[in-house]
Amino acid sequence: MKHMFYLKFKKMKRSFVFVPATFLVLFLLNSFVLKEKEAKKKPIKEGKSSAIVNIIFKSADGGQTWQDISKGLPENLQREGVWRDGLFANDHGLYLRAGNGVYHSEPNSTTPFWTKEIFPGEQRNIAPGKNGILAYDFRGQFLQKINGTNNWSPMYTNFQEQAVRIDRTIDWMYKNYKEREVRSVFETAGGTVFISSNNCLFRSTNSGKTWKQVHVGDGSMKLVESNGVLLSTSKDGILRSTDDGQNWDSVISEGGVGIAVERIDGGFAAIVNNTITQTNSIHISLDSGKTWNTIGEELQPSWSSLLLKSSSDILSIKQMGKYLICGRSDGIFRSSDMGKTWKKLVLPAIKNYGFNLSVSGNVIYVIPNKGC
Repeated sequence: MKHMFYLKFKKMKRSFVFVPATFLVLFLLNSFVLKEKEAKKKPIKEGKSSAIVNIIFKSADGGQTWQDISKGLPENLQREGVWRDGLFANDHGLYLRAGNGVYHSEPNSTTPFWTKEIFPGEQRNIAPGKNGILAYDFRGQFLQKINGTNNWSPMYTNFQEQAVRIDRTIDWMYKNYKEREVRSVFETAGGTVFISSNNCLFRSTNSGKTWKQVHVGDGSMKLVESNGVLLSTSKDGILRSTDDGQNWDSVISEGGVGIAVERIDGGFAAIVNNTITQTNSIHISLDSGKTWNTIGEELQPSWSSLLLKSSSDILSIKQMGKYLICGRSDGIFRSSDMGKTWKKLVLPAIKNYGFNLSVSGNVIYVIPNKGC
């Protein structure tokens, strides 16, 4: 009898030990899940990592001095560089898509830190939208983060279904995915959405519920808007629309493709390729794209450099405050008189294949192109 009582007591003792241990494991697991959820909801302040440098530079004094703000970004950018369509700048600063997050740097920040938010998808491209940030990939999978929220939600989920019905081209994309390739997305101030495919430009006026083809393109269309006027690059130069993108007219053509188009005070700036001179030229319009003047002749490569095939192509144009900023494959130039004269800016000595420029107010961001 005593022996049976001892055995029961021993089993009860083991149970009392086992139960608290079980609760402890469940408690720790629950705490881990909660912390993981909180980490996804709250922005993460990236610390100062000394491992990564020369990825992004920032200037707030017109390019006189430069600050390396690379610290805090993923270390793989040191090798791979920044994805071409994986960043944009607006009045709130610079946004960059890398690794498993979206990084944000405020324009007035005096320390080189980035705020990181965990990104739930695989989309590498990001673009500003009317109500928040859009993320997308070449297969037309869209996510949107509404301003003031922490959640990413699917957008334009019926785009591919309608796009393949509208555009019946049998190309590589259709043969492999039965889809249309997505090159870029743009949303106007009024909410009209444009998606540039490899064959067409698609337009929606009802938040992506229905789509229509409005212009046959070749995937090189990049849009900007100013005071209700739309401009776009194309394979034939620069196009302009004054009816919310329903119809387009050619405004600049030099035989080659449109390289870039940007908003400036009073109008637009554009870069096009001239097939005769084999160079890129800059044009500005101060009447909403009606008439254009060629500027930056002194930025054109010399005949000797053309014969030697040395690279000094004009690649980008931006406005930063009172300055026009031009990115060339061999440096960055600044003009304070709307392109009449130019001054080459002194940049940190780093190996690159040209520069990508982004502007937020009076702050300019320079991203050396690693040739990826």
